[in-house]
Amino acid sequence: MDVLERDYLPILLADRQPPCLSLYQRTHRHHPDNQQDPIRFRNTIKLLEASLLQKYAPRDVEPLLAPFRALAEDRSFWNHTLDGLAVLAAPDLFKVYRLQRPVPEIAIAADSFHTKPLLRILQSADRYHILGLNRHQMRLFEGNRDAVDEIEPAPAVPREVADVVGDKAGGPERKNRVYGSGVAGETSRHGTDVRKAAVDNDTEQFFRAVDREVLEQYSQPSRMPLLLAALPEHHHLFRSVSRNPFLAAEAIDIHPDDLSLDTLRERAWHLMLPRYLERLGGLTDRFHAARPDGQSGGDLAEVARAAAEGRIAVLLIEADRQIPGAFDAATGAITRGDLDHPETDDLLDDLGERVLKTGGEVVVVPAERMPTETGAAAIYRF
Repeated sequence: MDVLERDYLPILLADRQPPCLSLYQRTHRHHPDNQQDPIRFRNTIKLLEASLLQKYAPRDVEPLLAPFRALAEDRSFWNHTLDGLAVLAAPDLFKVYRLQRPVPEIAIAADSFHTKPLLRILQSADRYHILGLNRHQMRLFEGNRDAVDEIEPAPAVPREVADVVGDKAGGPERKNRVYGSGVAGETSRHGTDVRKAAVDNDTEQFFRAVDREVLEQYSQPSRMPLLLAALPEHHHLFRSVSRNPFLAAEAIDIHPDDLSLDTLRERAWHLMLPRYLERLGGLTDRFHAARPDGQSGGDLAEVARAAAEGRIAVLLIEADRQIPGAFDAATGAITRGDLDHPETDDLLDDLGERVLKTGGEVVVVPAERMPTETGAAAIYRF
């Protein structure tokens, strides 16, 4: 399965030969709700087809839709869905992402991908990783306010202590045996101490290796907070060796083996909610503070010009709002349109892509927390 964090900037925002097809739909995890998902997917393919046929000949449309049709018939795929689905395709690309949260049903054929639903998911404001850890093994989870799912670690990440120190079955007894005379019990005690020291050393090596690979494979690409879930006696050792700047001070003091996924999510979100509210509150405060000096704005035409000039440091866009239109990245001119047309996308989506490409930050915000009513709010660099 494709990995959204690794694909978003280098692949999904790259310039591509049109048409770029974007399909989103809500899916379900369990029977019988998931029985309707492939049926709805086929119906959504028909919407893409109708949009494409406005501009392209049928012989050119069918190769674009063939991978979608094949996915619709993949029973194994539809039996392992999560809460949402995103499928993005172009003449040289086909990407499928299982999502942890529902998304609005969208079918758009345009000159670029419609990525705002993915951008919202990629926000680190309400997403996090959980590292379940003990002396013997690690488990890794990804979550948000609504769900937590265990993820299969990348091949480089050690799952068990034996992956780092090797299989020492039978070795410690020989290594720790002590010969020679002494007071009764001292040899036994010394052997136990040596054995404990060896176990502690193996644990430290394991924790260091896990920390290094989780940082490289997950924390750095996603920039998501990492919550440690472990028994209290393992917290100090892991934190003493960790070099992960995304490791949260907050923690779960029990191993995930002893919790249901729903309970794990509840505990994690209880820790993450203050961070989420603080981040959104801080951004809206910055927006209002910059207004008197003209260093922020919400008028769409003004925001579009600033985006074209690369002047936007932070762009807030309203989560569930779509403004059909086109954005000229050279001049900043905007035109309104119809999403059913294959050359029209969501204007907010296009503005967000432009800001990301010019080094700005884009945050998709719930409507009730937006500081403007236009669907966009920009904080300018200058």
